[in-house]
Amino acid sequence: MVSQFENLGLQPRLVHTVEQMGFEEPTPIQLAALPALLEGRNVIGQAQTGTGKTAAFMLPILQQLQPQKGVVQALVMAPTRELAIQVAEATERMAQNSPIQVMSVYGGQSYSIQIRQLKRGVDIVVGTPGRMLDLINKKLLDLSQVRFLVLDEADEMLKMGFIDDVETILSEVPEDRQTALFSATLPKPIRKLAEKYLTNPYEITINPKRMTVAEIEQRYYQVRKEGKLEALIRLLEVEDVKSALIFARTRAGTRELADELMRRGYPADTLNGDLDQDKRELVLNRFREGVITLLIATDVAARGLDIEDMSHVINFDIPEHPEDYVHRIGRTGRAGRTGVAITLLTPREQGRLRRIEGFTKQAIKACQVPTREDILARRDQRFLERLTEQLGKGKISHERALIAQLSETSFDMIEIAAAAIQLARANEGSLAMIDVSQPVEKPHSTRSSSHKAGTRAASSPKKSKRSNKDKSNRKRDQRDADMVRLKLNLGNAHGLRPGDVVGAIASEVGIPGRAIGEIDIHTKHTFVDVSEKHVRQILKQSSGQYSLRGKPVMLTRVN
Repeated sequence: MVSQFENLGLQPRLVHTVEQMGFEEPTPIQLAALPALLEGRNVIGQAQTGTGKTAAFMLPILQQLQPQKGVVQALVMAPTRELAIQVAEATERMAQNSPIQVMSVYGGQSYSIQIRQLKRGVDIVVGTPGRMLDLINKKLLDLSQVRFLVLDEADEMLKMGFIDDVETILSEVPEDRQTALFSATLPKPIRKLAEKYLTNPYEITINPKRMTVAEIEQRYYQVRKEGKLEALIRLLEVEDVKSALIFARTRAGTRELADELMRRGYPADTLNGDLDQDKRELVLNRFREGVITLLIATDVAARGLDIEDMSHVINFDIPEHPEDYVHRIGRTGRAGRTGVAITLLTPREQGRLRRIEGFTKQAIKACQVPTREDILARRDQRFLERLTEQLGKGKISHERALIAQLSETSFDMIEIAAAAIQLARANEGSLAMIDVSQPVEKPHSTRSSSHKAGTRAASSPKKSKRSNKDKSNRKRDQRDADMVRLKLNLGNAHGLRPGDVVGAIASEVGIPGRAIGEIDIHTKHTFVDVSEKHVRQILKQSSGQYSLRGKPVMLTRVN
């Protein structure tokens, strides 16, 4: 049977290669772009990340390129080093049955490594505009023989301020080259760039009426700002999260959120601008290998990130621009797989949601934050699934002998089974959670100084003693029955943050972060809710034996 790729004009050697790579049939962008590029036409392709763009532009290059030692014939520009590396690695796989040499160039990598590769001779260079321009200016990268040029994720290069560099590089490339420009969105500056540098381009638009991939299930949960963390924890309890990219607005926000998730037993790490390249690659490798399942990132740090089979994208902070939403959630639901995109929305952010829906031409489903009962039911379901799977394996002869011994005691077999289930589920953790209520349509504009652990403490306006007392009473009424309120002798005046409180109690006393509930920071003291079963231990070990911010920590029980 003739392959669909062969019908598009690919040579048998490349058809064999793509079949070896597991490609069964072309994606829509490949169906449209491959014939046009193989005919030598310039192409503008509008398609989301994860739709098979790399193969769409690289397979025609590999088919037409004739290696000449020491001559760079193809150039691919990408906005980030991660994307450059990924495109280069994918190209190497596609070129595995040919002598074609590929290299990636990007900031953060040693110049000496790149210089050695260039001197040995490469046919295709994939890289970021900044490092390419550096190598051109140093007379190390000669583009005078380039026949094929690709701009990948052009809108991201625009956002990152690379367009001037891109134009400078374009001026170094022969005018009779073949050019392909791919972008998730086509804002006016990108349109102008295309008009200037692409002659009579063939335009391709995939999913013109839907800016987001159909396989992505999109939902939002409206919560108050101070309830975001608890809502996220509940969602992580009920969702089948294999791996999730969680977006926060700031670098500090990524650190605080990752710290709190780790304290609660979730394998998480950060990806932000504070990381050097070595640390960044270490974090990404741990994420790809499943050592961590939650990656907390900013938009800038996640640009160009390509992780296979990511089950969830979660907007802990909704993006300001609809284009960023499209880029964020496009990292799940790739290559025909399903994915879930979740957004936590505060009442004041309704306008952003409406702009996103207008831009994507797609409604986002409103959902309710899972209740305690939902979580308990999901835990039961998961346990029964694991138990049924274990029973199906049949390797329980030793355990059957133990059951036989227990059957000779006075205990009822149902009681024995119930006790065994309790032991097996002892690590599921407490369900001592604050209330996450649905906000009213028009929230009050007054700001609260109460914070859940892991969120940034903000200074609050002065309030009367009466209003503070009433507020404290309301919170006490809302606390879970198994939580006890303690008073800490430090507050805002000492630079205290919620993460400090959790870190001090959890690490110094040796209790899990999930045992700590609401934290209410005042000027000179702080109220903190803790699980009742740990109160005695906390009070015993928090009477001045260790310090926080240079001050001895003293905790007392609030009557």
